[in-house]
Amino acid sequence: MLLKNKNAVLYGVSDSMAGAFARAFAREGARVFLTGRSLEKVKKVANEIIAAGGKAEAAEVDALNEREIADHLEAVLAVTGTVDISFNGICIQDTQDIPLIDMSLDDFVRPVTIAMQTQFLTATAAGRIMVKQGSGVILSLTATPGGVGYPLVGGFGPACCAIEGFSRDLAIELGPHDVRVVNIRSAGSPDSRPFRDALVNDQDAVQSFLRKLEDDTMLKQLPLMADIANAALFLASDLAGKITGVTIDVTAGTTNGLNYKIPVIPFVS
Repeated sequence: MLLKNKNAVLYGVSDSMAGAFARAFAREGARVFLTGRSLEKVKKVANEIIAAGGKAEAAEVDALNEREIADHLEAVLAVTGTVDISFNGICIQDTQDIPLIDMSLDDFVRPVTIAMQTQFLTATAAGRIMVKQGSGVILSLTATPGGVGYPLVGGFGPACCAIEGFSRDLAIELGPHDVRVVNIRSAGSPDSRPFRDALVNDQDAVQSFLRKLEDDTMLKQLPLMADIANAALFLASDLAGKITGVTIDVTAGTTNGLNYKIPVIPFVS
């Protein structure tokens, strides 16, 4: 098991990406401490993990509240003695599909502010613990606009860039203490909650948008939540022991070249 005897703290857990990370970590032996502002959603994921034979505990924690973050980590340490993995996947309340010249300042700044506040608070809190114990992995997650210009994403694109820059700078400071900091960049997973919710409201428009995203990729397919979670699992494990200070791209090639002009040609034997 890749994460046997590891203790992982995750923020923003629900039935979307952070939940997928939690399930992957638990499947590979980690004891997962799941948090979120909605305890009901957190407990649902924790109960599913426990039912599958994993170890999970749920707590209500506001990942924008420094005191709540610190109190929860103290409680985890009292039980486990270590915090080995930290991941923050909370919603940053971004507004998209509006040109920047038509967007309000509040809508533009909100996701950048939330992203930086929550990543700083949770990552530095974990970092202080990990420096003392001389080990640990801090993970974060961004999307395609972190690596390439992208229209109509409002403040989400700058927020992704800011998270990636923060992850890199934190890594260089914590590296001498054998603490690794790595960001994962996704192309957007069609089975994640934002897309599932959007499909309910406007199925035709969302499916058309998803096809466009798929066409942008080199592989002509988007990464599913399991693909992103498996990348996180590898990065959190000792197999990735020499990987730090970088963003691992899981966009199916999108940030290295938009591939919409290359059609899929059926193979004929």
